[in-house]
Amino acid sequence: MKKLVAFMVFALLSVGVAASEAKAPMLNTVASPTTHAEAKPVAQVVAQFDGVLWGFDFISDSEVLVGLRSGEFYYYNIKTKKKKPLKAPKVRSQGQGGLLDILLVRANDKKYIYYTFSEDYKDKIVTSLARAEYENKSIKNLKVIFRTNIKGSSAKHFGSRLLHKDKHLYMTVGDRGKRELAQSLNYHNGSILKLTLDGKPAKDNPYVKTKNALPEIWSYGHRNPQGIDVDPVTQAIYSIEFGPRGGDELNLITKKSNYGWPIITYGKEYWGPSIGGTHKKGMKQPVEQWTPSISPSGMVFYRGNKIKAWAGNLFLACLGARQLRRVVLDNNKVIRQEKLFEGLNERIRQVRQSLDGELYFSTDSGKLYKVKR
Repeated sequence: MKKLVAFMVFALLSVGVAASEAKAPMLNTVASPTTHAEAKPVAQVVAQFDGVLWGFDFISDSEVLVGLRSGEFYYYNIKTKKKKPLKAPKVRSQGQGGLLDILLVRANDKKYIYYTFSEDYKDKIVTSLARAEYENKSIKNLKVIFRTNIKGSSAKHFGSRLLHKDKHLYMTVGDRGKRELAQSLNYHNGSILKLTLDGKPAKDNPYVKTKNALPEIWSYGHRNPQGIDVDPVTQAIYSIEFGPRGGDELNLITKKSNYGWPIITYGKEYWGPSIGGTHKKGMKQPVEQWTPSISPSGMVFYRGNKIKAWAGNLFLACLGARQLRRVVLDNNKVIRQEKLFEGLNERIRQVRQSLDGELYFSTDSGKLYKVKR
């Protein structure tokens, strides 16, 4: 009798485990890759600002430029705690718009600051690009060098992140709530642009000579891409974007490619039904997709040597999932993932590496964190 009862208990437990595994999302996530010999990473607050810390970039190992979505822009010294307000473009801070990305570029023996931001222009709110010269904690020659040609008046899906590669800028632009226009080359809605450092279309752009197409477009079919970086080993460009209800994507960005939104997506409408299919000939598949959503808002490939086990890994700043996510890629495939700093309960907005190889991330609560072992 005892053997029969033991067998029945074992059978019930086995069924329960099988059922729970069947319901679990198919996600290759590692809770923590640390061994007993490794110290777990910790996050140290190094600065606190009053607002959503949307963008930041480093001038030196300890000096950082900080942009708040509301429009404020600062110089900040992590060691001395000295803070100084700096000039920024006039922004339309509404909904998801405001002062967005900040990028410092060294070119022609000068330091240029590039800003992406939302502004009122010709009765619309558009995503724009401005440039200024930076020298000794001061800003000069600030001017708008590019404005997107968009359709739609909503205050959502502006993008927008910047990447400097091979003397050019890549700029991400959201679909602005006009999803069908992500499939159009007549507008910048839902596209990644390639520009010169002066804000002009790159000469090798695929649609420079295409009638009625916008010459700045490099790729299209995006929903709301808010992260972009280049793999330091392969030099391939990757971008992340928000899906609707699920279907957040990591994409390998290539010239003239169509990434499918809204014709193909792994996400659903917020009220439940599917939006389209998941595959169509001529449309790119994501390298990885996340359902449920993790809401990736920034990304960086780690190039430093402070934490050698992380060399070449991709880090995603996640809003909805409230985590920093480590992603290990091999031959354009995600082979491992790790959730970091969920215990902070912070909406993580952006992640960057400092010049001396340290990893930092910012939050919607205005904090700037440094990652330490």
